[in-house]
Amino acid sequence: MINKSILIELTKRDFTERYSGSILGMLWTFIWPLVTMLVYFLVFSKIMGAKLPGRTYVHGYGVYLIAGLAPWTTFASTITRISSLFVDKKHLITKINISLPTFPIYIVISETITFIITIFIYFIFLVFLDVGFHKTLLFLPFVFVSQQIFAYALGFFIATLQVFIRDLREVVGIVLFVWFWLNPIVYVFDILPEYVKSYIVYNPAFWFISAYQNIFVFHKPPNFHYLILLTILGHTILIIGYLMFKQLEKDLRDFI
Repeated sequence: MINKSILIELTKRDFTERYSGSILGMLWTFIWPLVTMLVYFLVFSKIMGAKLPGRTYVHGYGVYLIAGLAPWTTFASTITRISSLFVDKKHLITKINISLPTFPIYIVISETITFIITIFIYFIFLVFLDVGFHKTLLFLPFVFVSQQIFAYALGFFIATLQVFIRDLREVVGIVLFVWFWLNPIVYVFDILPEYVKSYIVYNPAFWFISAYQNIFVFHKPPNFHYLILLTILGHTILIIGYLMFKQLEKDLRDFI
């Protein structure tokens, strides 16, 4: 297992390196989600006048959009960063004896902190818009943990392969771009044709995206069947990825 002090130091460095040289530094962690939400709320609610079916308040679509966009951004960023970690940090891996399976955990922690900040700002918007809260918010940690286990598993699996197949970096970007549009984030699930609905329910990202939308927008509990499937899938990929890593570990360190 990776040393906890190293893990904490890597997480700190992740934030400092991300905003190194900037005047505002880590304040950008708050500024980016704030500006993003303002833009989406203003563009879709005020300028375009987009409405959410079944919701009477004017900002309903903006609330719906952020409920799906915030977790997707964290999910996609976690996969993207972990999948290229071994290649990007080869200078560190070759100098320090690091447990590679646990090395990506600092990225999960970093992205989790960013997500918490984003959701905190989202809460402020909900209070300001007088949307109201519901006891279903208690399910948020369970949804997020299931989502990040899945993201970590996928990222680690790809990271092992990317050492040998460098083109996977570009493939991951394309797949995530297409995958984004396969989720009801900028559109509503109910408007989809029935044959599309029958396929989209097999999309693992839909399982957690719909959970956030249920909690924040519709004030309903998440679909626990989906969350159980997501958890099983995440752990299955994690086990397969670890077994593959153990088989390739020696060659992987040589290729790095």
